[in-house]
Amino acid sequence: MLRLDDLQVFICTADSGSLSAAARRLECSPAVASAALKRLEGQLQVRLLARSTRSLRLTAEGEQFLGHARAALRALEEGRQALEGGRAGIGGVLHLSAPSDFGRNVLLPWLDAFQRDHPRLTLRLHLGDRVADLFRQPVDIALRYGEPEDSSLVALPLAPGNRRVLCAAPAYLAAHDAPQRVDDLAAHNCLLYVLGERVHDRWRFAQGRRSQEVTVKGDRVSDDADAVRRWAVAGHGLSYKSWLDVAGDVTAGRLALLLADHQGEAAPLNLICAHRAQLSPPVRVLHAFLRARCAELLAKAPWPA
Repeated sequence: MLRLDDLQVFICTADSGSLSAAARRLECSPAVASAALKRLEGQLQVRLLARSTRSLRLTAEGEQFLGHARAALRALEEGRQALEGGRAGIGGVLHLSAPSDFGRNVLLPWLDAFQRDHPRLTLRLHLGDRVADLFRQPVDIALRYGEPEDSSLVALPLAPGNRRVLCAAPAYLAAHDAPQRVDDLAAHNCLLYVLGERVHDRWRFAQGRRSQEVTVKGDRVSDDADAVRRWAVAGHGLSYKSWLDVAGDVTAGRLALLLADHQGEAAPLNLICAHRAQLSPPVRVLHAFLRARCAELLAKAPWPA
């Protein structure tokens, strides 16, 4: 029968890429960690890690088994939380990944409120615009714009009706004529960000049944969407971003909406996890909480409900 501590050593070693680092993290000696790995490989009768004096990497069998090992430990942790959670409410540790702009400027205060209601819950928040690998990284759930490319992932909608909007700061509009048509964007400095490993410089709009795409350019590009929003607020150009990201700036007057008679492209926000088994009570409660907060922002959106 497989030992839980052996699985922990294997997962920690795979995450850190070092047996000695895993031993330090688990507060055991390298010899004990090495013995755990050998014992696990002996029981499975496969080589999980290819080790040399200078490097350590997962074998093909190790890659395959890693996801199962993670799922097994998660399932046991969820069972432990369920047993002790009854009267005490939602608790445990939840690893959450979110986009940089939405995470910093919208999600953080929401999570503060959520943890006030559930003080036994510990959140570990990972912010960034690169899509987290839910099978390999230590992340339980991810908030991501757009539909997941991997159909095996579980996606729960948070803001299915969200869209991108075109906006600029009053300072920029004081120095430049506001665009009246989509074609006018070619004459403006457009603030760009990397989306899906490429610069998102093709902006799409719809007006009634007519759709239009324009290729834009600008003097600022970032792989962090929060930087693009900050550039826009500072008056450096036009931005084409999720309504959820800029709703607060529009309401406060820091940004003004442009081409209001055109509809921006869809940008649905989803809560994503690798397996339905990960839809634990904390995840389900958090999903309902975030969906309600997103609905409040979407109620203020410039397009018809």
